[in-house]
Formats: sequence, C-alpha cells, structure tokens
Amino acid sequence: MKLLLDTHCWLWMQTAPQRFSTANRALLEDPTTELLFSAASSWEIVIKWSIGKLPLPMEPREYILSRMERQGIHALPIHHRHTLHVGSLPHHHRDPFDRILLAQAQFENVPLLTADRRLEVYRGVQLLWAR
Repeated sequence: MKLLLDTHCWLWMQTAPQRFSTANRALLEDPTTELLFSAASSWEIVIKWSIGKLPLPMEPREYILSRMERQGIHALPIHHRHTLHVGSLPHHHRDPFDRILLAQAQFENVPLLTADRRLEVYRGVQLLWAR
C-alpha cells in the first residue's frame, strides 16, 4: 500500500507518534507500506521554520532529508500535472499546501493520511484519518 503523509502527520512521526491511532502506527511501521512525503510538505515546513512558527532541532534541509532516509520515506515531487489538477478541486479550502496534497493524492490514486477534518468535504480523494 502507498500512503501520502500530510505535513502534520510527518511531523508527528518525528516527535509525537503516540498521536496516531494504534492501527495507523502499525500501518506506518509496516515495511510493506510505501510512505510518500510531498515536496509541498517540505516547502511548508521551510516556510514555517523561516518565519519562526515551527521550531526544529536543525535546519530543515538536514532535518527533513535525514529523517526521510532513516525512515525509508519516498519523496513525491510536485509535477505540473499535480498543480494543474488543483484547478479541478472545489474551493472548499484555501490552504495551498493542503490543496496540492489533495491533488497529488487524487491524481496519484493514493490515500492521504491526515487529521485535518476540514478536508473531508472533498469527494474523490481517499482520506485516512490519523487518529
């Protein structure tokens, strides 16, 4: 199974894995689950870190890449097909990072692991609730 991680879920994996349900922790730890982390999430983390809204123990470049490698998480690049797909999503939610993650999940046909209940209004996107 492939699974796209919402930004906050990836951060929980690093600092607070107990926030996930038992079933989701098992899924995240299952070696047959291919975990995907979007370049959009890295971008979001860098922006929040640079304006002081997200403390990290080291610069994001080192923090993100080292943890992705250690946890065997695969990078999901942002392609034009993803950004163009954002235009077909209803305007229920204005956060550009959430919208690109939704588009990537839908276009790549993979569930998005999230705790953000504001996303449940989107149809045709597979959402897996983190808690």
